[in-house]
Amino acid sequence: MPGRPSRHHRYRRGLPLAAAVLAASLLAGSAQADDPAPADATLAADLDALLSDSRLANAQTGVEVLDAATGQVLYARQPQALLTPASTLKTVTSTAALDLLGADYRFTTEVRTTGSRYGSKVVGDLVLRGGGDPTLLVQDLDDLAAQVAASGITTVTGRVLADGTRYDSTPLGPGWAWDDEPYSYSPQISGLTVANDPEYLMDTVQVTVAPGAAAGQAAQVTLNPAEAPMAFAGSVATGAAGSGSSVGVDRGRGSNGLALSGSIAAGAAPVTSWVTVEDPSTYAGRVFAGALARHGVRVAHGGAQAATGQEGSQPLVSHRSQTLAELVVPMLKVSNNGMAEHLTKEIGKVKGGRGDWATGIAQVQAFLRANGLDTPAGRQVDGSGLSRYDLITPAKMADLLRLVQDRPWFGAWYDALPVAGNPQRMVGGTLAARMTGTKAANNVHAKSGSMGGVDNLVGYATAPDGRRLVFAVLINDFAGTSPRPVLDAIAVRLATGPATAPAAGAPQRKARSLNAPAADDGYSGTRWEDCEAVAHC
Repeated sequence: MPGRPSRHHRYRRGLPLAAAVLAASLLAGSAQADDPAPADATLAADLDALLSDSRLANAQTGVEVLDAATGQVLYARQPQALLTPASTLKTVTSTAALDLLGADYRFTTEVRTTGSRYGSKVVGDLVLRGGGDPTLLVQDLDDLAAQVAASGITTVTGRVLADGTRYDSTPLGPGWAWDDEPYSYSPQISGLTVANDPEYLMDTVQVTVAPGAAAGQAAQVTLNPAEAPMAFAGSVATGAAGSGSSVGVDRGRGSNGLALSGSIAAGAAPVTSWVTVEDPSTYAGRVFAGALARHGVRVAHGGAQAATGQEGSQPLVSHRSQTLAELVVPMLKVSNNGMAEHLTKEIGKVKGGRGDWATGIAQVQAFLRANGLDTPAGRQVDGSGLSRYDLITPAKMADLLRLVQDRPWFGAWYDALPVAGNPQRMVGGTLAARMTGTKAANNVHAKSGSMGGVDNLVGYATAPDGRRLVFAVLINDFAGTSPRPVLDAIAVRLATGPATAPAAGAPQRKARSLNAPAADDGYSGTRWEDCEAVAHC
């Protein structure tokens, strides 16, 4: 499927030939001048050898390695190149949030009433008002319903209103791929949303398909939570034992209809898919209404409806989230996109008065500017890096990681980064199976970021002499074989010290401009993220 050229590509194609040649010449010259003389000749030789790998032959690569204490540049290769950060952008979002909102910041979800209470009866509506909590779980809504029941309320004469108006009504980020919308790594963003698993995959429903009792029967399909407003079409057949499974669960764009297809072998283990849901605030309201019913609170007008945000109401009960310092652990460990976007909009709401991407990102950019990290300008349009519009330089990434070391929350944030080679899910995170059995294991703390044609790694390594090193390696526009082994080898080299036998004879990669148009990878979406931003793959 051919991809549509970016606006940058179309602009370049429109240049007169002489101007285009001149521009390419100038860009190529600036890219070569961008590589300063190395401060560590041995390190430079080793990294040059690693970066000469044939998998990077036509890729765009930017690297910077710093001494974390002094800021000395130990190695750089085109560190000022503007590259797509993917999920490494979460380092920017999370540090800005901790600095601007504070490590102890919490989100509050409220149950309010628009009417008056007479004994056990509320005459009016219950309003579930979202406070932007990206970690609100089905269990938390059940706890809120239990609190309502414990207060003595048994009857509500009105409705359950779901209020997600703390943030704007734009549910998806700029440049997010339309064909990613059904997948758990691309949730709709709202001031009120709910997750149903401990990794906080917000705005999703678990669809579990189990085989029937015998071959030829229809498979059994269940939803968790059961209140999710999904409608099924088609079916999954039960195949003969040992026949394998090919279960399809596909959500139609703009709807909560699920098309079921394929088969599952008799006796096989159930297959579970995580699918996003349209209208996350009303979805959360339905889950809350179901919890009220289970706790014996009868609501006259069942289900849930969207609130306007203008209803006059009084507080009844509330739920507070974990602290921001605790919240960034799952966000960074498992690369939770929705959590990053909630932080972006919350920064906008608290610091700029509007819970939208533009205001939140303006505040993030002000944070960078206040700390001398405003040039080159780059581009940021979301908080998670899911958009291909995002651009940042390796130098800015490295400078940010060095800068935040003196912040009071740094220790908690450093621990929240994935730790290479550690198999514990909430320690190793996206790096749990990488760099195992090397000096980088339980040493390197770093954020990975990948999508089709993009693979990056940004973080810290402790050298054998005890020095902490900061590194940023961004690889864009590759096709074919993944360059991930090169990323890991660089991190291992930093943690190990000088190589005993540096690679020799590898072809040297010709310097090229990182600003020149790259070949289209044929797919503009992010579904190739090989579990990077997908907590369940």
